[in-house]
Amino acid sequence: MVKGFWQPQWAPLVEAFADNFAGAGEQGAGLALHHRGEWAVNIWAGEYSNRAAQLENKPWSESTCVNIFSAGKGLVALCILRLVAQGRLDLERPVADYWPEFAQAGKQQIRVRDVLCHRSGLSAFNQHIGDAAIFNWPQMIQSVAAETPWWQPDTAQGYSPFLFGWLLGELIVRASNSSSFDDYFQREIAAPLAVDCYFGVPDDLLPSIADSAPLKKSLSDLSVDSDIVALGKIMKANPRGVTNRAFCNPISLMTASNSREWRQAQIPAANAHTNAAGLARIYGALAGAGGDLLPASHLPFCWQQQSFAMDEVLAMPMRFSCGFMLSQQDCPDSRFGRGARAFGHPGAGGCLGFADPDYQLGFGYVTNRMGQALRIDARAIHLIDTAYTILESAKNE
Repeated sequence: MVKGFWQPQWAPLVEAFADNFAGAGEQGAGLALHHRGEWAVNIWAGEYSNRAAQLENKPWSESTCVNIFSAGKGLVALCILRLVAQGRLDLERPVADYWPEFAQAGKQQIRVRDVLCHRSGLSAFNQHIGDAAIFNWPQMIQSVAAETPWWQPDTAQGYSPFLFGWLLGELIVRASNSSSFDDYFQREIAAPLAVDCYFGVPDDLLPSIADSAPLKKSLSDLSVDSDIVALGKIMKANPRGVTNRAFCNPISLMTASNSREWRQAQIPAANAHTNAAGLARIYGALAGAGGDLLPASHLPFCWQQQSFAMDEVLAMPMRFSCGFMLSQQDCPDSRFGRGARAFGHPGAGGCLGFADPDYQLGFGYVTNRMGQALRIDARAIHLIDTAYTILESAKNE
């Protein structure tokens, strides 16, 4: 059932990947590890990725791409840090220095750094956003510029599920003189590494995109994630609060992800489409010496803590560097590997990419069956634990 490539010592990880299909409700997924500058694992499995593939009897393949949701935030952060390394952006300067229209409604002093580590107060839109507006870049940029912070910038931490991407995406466009955010990403990240990753899927690739759907499990196996339950209670208790607005304003942010409009728009915080190899290759470069992505002098921005607090949106402790989530070693669903410098980002439903410089490992996992974890999904935890058992065993031999 499992197809692809793996070095012999990684066979137990392939078995763990197969276990997710046998007992965890997996239906289509990919897993890739880039270790010490070369491929250790690049595997995939699944009968069909979408309705069209089923009709044509085309199984999941190496190139099948899926919406990775917030796992794409790390790629947005990488673009910002690359521009910082090139001297086109400064983390300590106000966003308004690069984007004059942003300097309204109490946002004059919000720094680039504040946005990256979710301390800007711009976690959600106060103003009502129309359902179709999220597909219109100019309209969303105008809305971001007009928005008011929910609290005094840099006084609290509040995760930004969606607004984060338009804000930083426009900053990237302006600092790089690119025609669009995806134009910069393709030119500076995707093309040099030869990865399939898109913020706005080209017409010819639309039929190959996997449809996302809820993870199906039997009633006897079904367990409700307590974090999701707690978040739901917060949203229900305060429909106009920051948590509700962050995820549901507009509701199309939660309901449109399989549509053509979503796939071809640029929603940088939530609609990157890629495969496991794409994530592993990018993070593998960052786990080494940075490759051509970031100079060694700027790699520490990826793992140096910038904020660690009870999050005002997610109502749980979260730890961030400049755009990446960082491990909390006492929380199994918040551990990006075992290295002290590991960093990455999960996406809604289960997709995950991370780098562990201490082990020189880039990890990419994608799935089209969405679980309920707010941080790292149980399927990914199983794969991570197995991978590090192999790595530790090799180290001790």
